[in-house]
Amino acid sequence: MTKREAYIALNLMEGIGPVKVRALVQALGSVEAVFDAGRQDLLQADGIGHKLAASILAQAGTLDPAGEEARTEKLGAHIVTQIDPSYPDILKEIHDPPIALYVMGELKPQDKHGIAVVGSRKMSHYGRQVADRLSFQLGKLGYTVVSGLARGIDTAAHMGALKAKGRTIAVLGSALDCLYPTENEELAHRIVESGAVISEFPLGTQPNKSTFPKRNRIVSGLSMGVLVVEAARGSGAMNTVDEANAQGRLVFAVPGRIDMPGFSGCHSLIKNGATLVEDVDDIVRDFEYLIPPNAENREDPEYAKPIPKLNANEERIIACVPKGDSIGVDQLIRESKVGSGKVNALLIGLEMKRLIRMLPGRRIERL
Repeated sequence: MTKREAYIALNLMEGIGPVKVRALVQALGSVEAVFDAGRQDLLQADGIGHKLAASILAQAGTLDPAGEEARTEKLGAHIVTQIDPSYPDILKEIHDPPIALYVMGELKPQDKHGIAVVGSRKMSHYGRQVADRLSFQLGKLGYTVVSGLARGIDTAAHMGALKAKGRTIAVLGSALDCLYPTENEELAHRIVESGAVISEFPLGTQPNKSTFPKRNRIVSGLSMGVLVVEAARGSGAMNTVDEANAQGRLVFAVPGRIDMPGFSGCHSLIKNGATLVEDVDDIVRDFEYLIPPNAENREDPEYAKPIPKLNANEERIIACVPKGDSIGVDQLIRESKVGSGKVNALLIGLEMKRLIRMLPGRRIERL
């Protein structure tokens, strides 16, 4: 058995996961050695007791990695193991990286710039709009949007990235041939055309209560940061945040109305240090050293704000405020030649239109 086949076979084995596989490799010297080891050899690995050793020995001769790979290829997918070049490096950093990934589509090097967008299955209209808009902008800026293909916020996130013609990765809580939810099958096919649909679960694995938490660690593990758009306390999205914190990923959260229970998780995250997100800039400023900022064409026309109309006096004031610098109110009055009695009122209006910002010391800067 080759090293690659050994990884595929171990991923098929019941009762054993990434952490125990790592312990076996450390104890036995190689992944292939697991299939030649005796009971006493297996017992040398951390976490391997008599019962599990007996289970490994019983299963070792029954697994068919070549057959599993052939069935996967028949689906139009392929298997990526930890030793394959296309296995994401960022995923190798986590404590329990998947032994193997079933991939429909293609994983690319630029996917290392991933941002997870997660949230409630029962989303509000506001939550859908925010997820769609921010995912669109992230896709336009060159980030890969990672989510779980679930109903609600996940679906809106994938669709926003696709609308931007950006890359998006869907991580399933089931096998590729047991896609859930079934109504997102068409969306999954669209994702494959410009990204990937992936799963760590062997073919035939149906979704259940244990598969989704396992899926969540991959969603966060593939990402530099996790954005929670709409989530109640105790939701699956909050489980993804727990994984992100354990993996050292950044956490971002969108605020909602205080009387909407669906945003209670987001508010809790913000209280505990998550970055409050009002705009995509609140996310990408943490990663500008990786992808230089580029505002060109990043706004979704569906949500684009009209340019505010200015009267003659407002235009005169704006023209006097230098770009990239600030100006004092007294100097602004002199240069604009707008009467001092009018300037203060005009400045308040321009600030409400988000064209300027009032600074301490009676200074003005342009936005």
